[in-house]
Amino acid sequence: MIVIKIGGSIVEGLNPTIFEDFNDLVKKQKVVIVHGGGKDVTSIANSMGKEQKFIMSPAGKRSRYTDKETAMIYTMVMSGKISKNITGMLQSKGISSVGITGIDGEMIKADRKKKLMILNEKGRKMLIEGGYTGKVSTVNPKLINCLLENDYVPVISPIAISDEFEFLNVDGDRAAANVAGALQSDVVIFITNVNGLLMDDHLIPSLSLEEAKSMMPQIGPGMEKKVLACTEALAMGVKKAIIASGSVQNPIMSALESKNCTVIS
Repeated sequence: MIVIKIGGSIVEGLNPTIFEDFNDLVKKQKVVIVHGGGKDVTSIANSMGKEQKFIMSPAGKRSRYTDKETAMIYTMVMSGKISKNITGMLQSKGISSVGITGIDGEMIKADRKKKLMILNEKGRKMLIEGGYTGKVSTVNPKLINCLLENDYVPVISPIAISDEFEFLNVDGDRAAANVAGALQSDVVIFITNVNGLLMDDHLIPSLSLEEAKSMMPQIGPGMEKKVLACTEALAMGVKKAIIASGSVQNPIMSALESKNCTVIS
């Protein structure tokens, strides 16, 4: 079993040979895809006249502020546009796939963040309403397994559902980690727009779980979330987590062969 997270920033820039990889993989084992798509959400929301607001946490992490209207646009773009684009591309290569969200079958449950601590323009901490952002609490893999048993590749949009049945924006990397954990996947691969974890412009080829945890404070915000997701997946029983580029030749097979990527195990 392999879970593959395709970052939103790389969807348009994927090397076409990735579909050769999918073709080879699905003949041998079960494959699940989780995707991102924040840039598309931003551009479509702005074109609809809904300006997107981004907030900064005290730890320096920048994220989208998701009010109710943004949550609806997020759901529409993720599950309506990006998911169906990926599903269509897979099916054009003869790979049967189905686009679903974490809402379907209450697959991904999340706790809505009631309050958020942020830094204002003056760099001072302030508490604001949490909006429609959540932290994944549980993943029920029943629907995913149902699709896998019938030889479909599930393509999952990271939209979760709360106990009050609200649609919540959850972090795609951490959603993928939780999906991989719930499925007890052998490997989770985070396909992004860089080769892996770079420190002082040097690629780190491999890390243990403990080494990855200890390096977290030194890693920049974008990559820190991916490394955090890797450590969470491993803590849930996934054997190996890989961060790799989607723009190289045969990106998935290359990652599985530990070529030019970061492997955490």
